[in-house]
Formats: sequence, structure tokens, C-alpha cells
Amino acid sequence: MLFMCATLSFAKEGFVTYVVDGKTYEGYYTTPSDEAPLVFIIHDWDGLNEYEMTRAKMLNALGYGAFAIDLFGQGVKPVTLEEKKALTNALYNDRAKMRKLLDAGYQAAKKEGANVSNAIGIGYCFGGAALLEMARMGTPLKGFAVFHGGLATPTGEDYTKTKGFILVLHGSADESVSLDEFTGLAKELEKTKLKHEMITYSGAPHAFTVFGTDRYREDADKKSWRRLVEFLGEMLSK
Repeated sequence: MLFMCATLSFAKEGFVTYVVDGKTYEGYYTTPSDEAPLVFIIHDWDGLNEYEMTRAKMLNALGYGAFAIDLFGQGVKPVTLEEKKALTNALYNDRAKMRKLLDAGYQAAKKEGANVSNAIGIGYCFGGAALLEMARMGTPLKGFAVFHGGLATPTGEDYTKTKGFILVLHGSADESVSLDEFTGLAKELEKTKLKHEMITYSGAPHAFTVFGTDRYREDADKKSWRRLVEFLGEMLSK
């Protein structure tokens, strides 16, 4: 169900609630029109908050709709490091549940009339790892853009069902996701013969796109966003 927010800037903006296994989740959908190409956004371990909403509105300004998928639950906004680790580890350790939640978000967007047939996904940090799960499960998106995300493939999984182009935007100073992990994914994607592009940014640490933090790197953020905008033009029809 979409709860509309009064706005002069966008044709549609609001929170979308949906239920998975008896628990309520709350996505965020904003679009200039229902026909606009769509970008799914997967949040980092802070949960769905103002950061994802800001990125969504940046996409609106370019003519794209955006649907941010909630993986933690309505009102769940972890604050402490322990809370964030507990929420993400629960999904890392239960990939079937992660996939169910990703698909539920996709279906919620589709039910709202979002243009899921002309869509890509983007994910930040934990959300990047979740986005690659979305790719491996065969979600029919045209592309998947990962910003400083976890890149390791879980045992028993592969990219044989992946339908879209993989774009990885990574900081070479990332101490959470090593360059060995980055290289490992490149080798795996090449072996699978899956179209991909992988870029590193010198001096950029983990979470280099997150505004207002000590990890933010303006140069890498602007360059990676510029590549995303190009990618959207390459992958999506208007």
C-alpha cells in the first residue's frame, strides 16, 4: 500500500508497506511517472533511511523512478554496531530469507505499477552484497550496480541465472572488502561469461559514497555516480 506524501517535485512519492512471513516491511517509492525507467535501491546496514531517499530523488531528477527495498522491517533503524551486525549477519546466514525479502520488494514495486520491465538495481555496502544475491537468484533486471559492496560468492552459489550486466564500483583502500575479493569476483564473472565492468578508485575506503562521514570521498563519489548515470543510459530505454 502506497502512502502518498505531499510534494510539488515528484508525480508520486511515498512509503510502500508489504508483509513477509507475518512481518511488515516498508519500502520507499518515488517516480516522475509510472512509465519512467526504474532503479531498485538496496540499503546498507543502517537500514532504509534518508540516504537512500536522497539517492532516489537524485534519480528522479534524471527522469528515473526509484524503489528502495526494505530488508530489516518497518521501523527497524539500527544504531549500534552490534545491532547492525546482528541484522546483517542474520541475512548473510539465511540466504533463502534474504532472497525472499528481495523478491518481496520486487513484487511490491510491481504491484504499485512501477516499471519493473525496464529496471536495474543499485546497492550500497551490505546492500551491494544483497544486490549480487538478487543477481544470482535470477531477478530479471537489466543491470546491477554495486557501490563498495561485499563481493564474495557464498558456497554453492554462482551467476549462471544472472540476466543483467554487473557493474562494480569499489574503493581500492577498502579494508572491509579486499582487492583479492574484487579480483576473485572478476575471475568468476569472466569464467561465467557474464558481461561486467569493475572500477576501483584510489584512496577510497569502504562506504566512500556516504555523505557526511569521515569515509566520504567526494572525488570517488562523483566519479562513481557519473558512471552510474552513464550506465543507466546504456541499460535502460526511455
